[in-house]
Amino acid sequence: MRKKSIDPKNINTASDLLRAKYGKTGSQRRNEFQEEAQRFYISEMLKEARKEAKLTQSELAEKIGTKKSYISRIENGKDNITIETLIKIFESGLKKRVGISIT
Repeated sequence: MRKKSIDPKNINTASDLLRAKYGKTGSQRRNEFQEEAQRFYISEMLKEARKEAKLTQSELAEKIGTKKSYISRIENGKDNITIETLIKIFESGLKKRVGISIT
């Protein structure tokens, strides 16, 4: 299947670019992209917070009772994470407060 080229003349906002590249909000392709983007964002936040706390993946895993490989998979966006586990990692392992907002 040939990829559709994006005409830059029709792109005025980030929303236009996302729509052109991944489809309308709510489409399967757009939802998949957004899920992947969220996993990436969470993985980067976790990596940054862990490094700021001067912990290795192994040390963080030990603090929360899991394996280094699980922390690695999350940090590399290869594994989904539950809200419960996310809170446990940040609050128990990294001593950070977690706030969740839904928009």
